[in-house]
Amino acid sequence: MKTIYFAADHAGYALKDHLRDYSKAQGHTVIDLGTSSPESVDYPDIAQKMADALKNNPVAWGILVCGSGIGISMAANRHAHLRAALVDEVVSAELSRQHNDANVLCLGSRLIGITQAEKCVDAFLKTPFDGGERHQRRVDKLSHIKI
Repeated sequence: MKTIYFAADHAGYALKDHLRDYSKAQGHTVIDLGTSSPESVDYPDIAQKMADALKNNPVAWGILVCGSGIGISMAANRHAHLRAALVDEVVSAELSRQHNDANVLCLGSRLIGITQAEKCVDAFLKTPFDGGERHQRRVDKLSHIKI
């Protein structure tokens, strides 16, 4: 089982709460970084919380949710140790792990249903990184890109 940090802005908190409980029921260790209400918060601040959490626990994974998933994935990918993948279907969730060793899954609560989000989470958590030479070489380069 994995340790998974969950975080969302105001638009994503309900889906985040559902997926947190769903993952906990599957036996994962879950840590909720907030938010937990429809009161407006800024998604870059939420991505920063995830970055701080994963910097202190680099073997853990993250799940971020905002309205579209776009803003929070852009903010997450500003941090060199995060490899955040915005997905809305299972194949992308699998490929984000297999080829890119994604450690953060991003979802758009306004664009994905609960059942589809659960399927994406399952695929993300169950799919190993391929680790082949070409994939590892590319992932290593991601961590060294200067922003």
